[in-house]
Amino acid sequence: MAAAFQSPFSPAMDKAISGFTIIILFITMISLGCTMEVSKIKAHIVRPKGVAIAVVAQFGIMPLTAFSLAKIFQLCPVEAVTVLICGCCPGGNLSNIFALALKGDMNLSIVMTTCSTVLALGMMPLLLYLYCQGFANLANAVPYTGITIALIMTLAPCAIGIAINHWFPRYSQIIIKAGLTILLIASVAIGVMSGITIGGTVWVVLSPQLIGVACLMPLIGYLLGYILSTIFRQNGQCRRTISVETGCQNIQLCSTILKVAFSPEVIGPLYLFPLIYIIFQGGEALLLIILFRIHQRLKPSKKEKPVYLAVDPKLEEMKGP
Repeated sequence: MAAAFQSPFSPAMDKAISGFTIIILFITMISLGCTMEVSKIKAHIVRPKGVAIAVVAQFGIMPLTAFSLAKIFQLCPVEAVTVLICGCCPGGNLSNIFALALKGDMNLSIVMTTCSTVLALGMMPLLLYLYCQGFANLANAVPYTGITIALIMTLAPCAIGIAINHWFPRYSQIIIKAGLTILLIASVAIGVMSGITIGGTVWVVLSPQLIGVACLMPLIGYLLGYILSTIFRQNGQCRRTISVETGCQNIQLCSTILKVAFSPEVIGPLYLFPLIYIIFQGGEALLLIILFRIHQRLKPSKKEKPVYLAVDPKLEEMKGP
């Protein structure tokens, strides 16, 4: 399937989209780094419960979910690699926005994103190697060198952002706002270019099995993340945060890896998979946010009990005439 696929983009358009993808990733990771504070990272390292949950949730639940769905839907080798790469990606900064909308613990959200991003450099190749053993003739199909290069491209700007926030904090908010603005404009530009060129064919070139995986994977991540945090006896804020942090993958990184690590002849139409995944990832998170907001509105407010102060009779006698 991949070898016979002809890219719908012209060479110039394909280069433009690849360039925009890398720029978006670079800007996103610098902006993400600017939200990270060294002191908070150290505090969570000293008390590593949140870090432990982050590692188990991100690199335990999602890769296993991707592997299980690839087996259940009987995906072909290249499709399985694409889904596994997506499942092994660290959490994305989109999860921070969702956590904010769900009134979650923002410090925990940022630390979880930070930890999963840093650990991805070692965990992604390791997890891909382990899970690829479960598929015949798949271990040699994973371009570990290309994936490592893409991960270094991700961590370098993140480290720059952390350094700016640590040594020049007055510039952090400016960079974050500018980064989000540029990210929004570039995302719209890529969406328009892709929409004009591809149109509705994205639903045709990708198999129903892949669309089913893209639909189920983030939803399972959200649910299992919430269950895991409940097992660890976290409060409501932390449960919602861990839930979205688990289900949200760094789709910009996934797209960059597919672009950098695979040739168009090998990856074929599968480079469009992250586009489908982020639609379901965002749509399902939006649905959860709407349900949470409705629940908040319908939930009866707790009325404060009146407090009565005892009067000391001796004190009253002293104040008397």
